[in-house]
Amino acid sequence: MDMTTIVTAPGLRERKRLATRRAIQVAVIELVAERGLDGVTVDEISRVADVSPRTFFNYFASKEESMLGDPPDLPDDEAIARFVASRGRILDDLAALLSGSGEKLMADMELFKLRHGLLKQYPQLFAMRIATMRAFEDSLGEIVSQRLAVSDPDVAADPDALASRSRLVTLVAFAAMRHAWTHWAGVEPAAHLADLLRESFAELTSLFASDSS
Repeated sequence: MDMTTIVTAPGLRERKRLATRRAIQVAVIELVAERGLDGVTVDEISRVADVSPRTFFNYFASKEESMLGDPPDLPDDEAIARFVASRGRILDDLAALLSGSGEKLMADMELFKLRHGLLKQYPQLFAMRIATMRAFEDSLGEIVSQRLAVSDPDVAADPDALASRSRLVTLVAFAAMRHAWTHWAGVEPAAHLADLLRESFAELTSLFASDSS
């Protein structure tokens, strides 16, 4: 089954919201790269981003939060439904499902790389970044759980077994995603992130030859 993800373009209001959010993120990253985290204030970030401090706080609770970047996007409901119903290899289908999550990062490659370097300098921010991924991880885990419940009625009948297996698959998927993102952040000239995601999942499949679905 073709697991290609279809991305719908956002409307004008959403594009403006995303542009404002990105302007704030660009401003804080550039300022922190120049002065360090302690040397930057919300007022300065707002001035560089050409927004008011009130607008800043409509988007972020603190300068630290604005440094973190946004978690990946899950695909639309149609793509999720195709994943749940598919009988292909689950790692292959996860690679296809998650490849669309890298498109936003590809659009801001330089911003991503600069943020990636800065987060290494501030362990507290890196820890906060990991925490922001938890909601995405939980959402992905729920999708994986639905897939496993449909494909294996015996597992579906045992809630503990279903939760354990879906958690394992989700953690493996996140390991492959982090592997691809880390590789992508250091590649010059830049490879396409979606391709690296597929390669990471393909390598997992070859290492742990399993047709669990």
